[in-house]
Amino acid sequence: MSECTHDCSTCHSDCASRKPESLLAPENAGSHVKKVIGVVSGKGGVGKSLVTGLMATLTARRGHTVAVLDADVTGPSIPKMFGVTEKAMGCDEGIFPAKTKTGIRLMSINLLLENDTDPVIWRGSLIAGTVKQFWTDVIWGDVDYMFVDMPPGTGDVPLTVFQSLPVDGIIIVASPQELVGMIVEKAVNMAKMMNIPVLGLVENMAYLTCPDCGKKIYPFGEGKTLQVAQAHSIPLLAQLPIEPTLAHACDTGMIELFNENWLDGAVEVVEGCPVRKHE
Repeated sequence: MSECTHDCSTCHSDCASRKPESLLAPENAGSHVKKVIGVVSGKGGVGKSLVTGLMATLTARRGHTVAVLDADVTGPSIPKMFGVTEKAMGCDEGIFPAKTKTGIRLMSINLLLENDTDPVIWRGSLIAGTVKQFWTDVIWGDVDYMFVDMPPGTGDVPLTVFQSLPVDGIIIVASPQELVGMIVEKAVNMAKMMNIPVLGLVENMAYLTCPDCGKKIYPFGEGKTLQVAQAHSIPLLAQLPIEPTLAHACDTGMIELFNENWLDGAVEVVEGCPVRKHE
């Protein structure tokens, strides 16, 4: 038996000290992304893309360079939310992301399709490979914070993002319905299995405000999401109301003009979370 040189790349022995090969994909040579934050949900329709757009907007307002990687390939909504219609351009070194009115950098499948309404009828492996290419082939430049808008669930794309991108933490988005506990638990358990820190929980559609008296009305019940957050020892970062003016801002591509402080605490948590040491 030969003496160990501690260089696993030249050794074929399956010993206890051998480190598993990293699955992280290399970022594009023209990219330097300091921190990657995933925005996830256990089910669709809870406002994950909305939270991604607001988080990106608020973080950019604090003077940071921000990017959004739209990993929801079959349901991309990020470009419309920001009013971005021009297609992405490329060169020999890669693809250039689009930029919003305030300079947020975007990459989404809708920036590559001929028509925004063209359906993406692909199998999971091809979708996952496309998301990976958004990391390896896009020239992001110097970015302080990248938010990854992921599709709901725990399938191919979330797995690809967790394994291929250096995710520093995730924010889970949920709505205040009876199934929220089980759904959030699935997302939390996946993050634990992938060794990804959970930064906290954001509750969307938590309440609505009476236009006459200003009283908060909780159509789905009050306190359910907080109980779930406490059960999993994760902070409840924010509660977003049902707000028609916000929906209108997203529909008209004007989310960057919306000005509320609901997610300020969540942005501070993202700013304060440490950058992970990725093998």
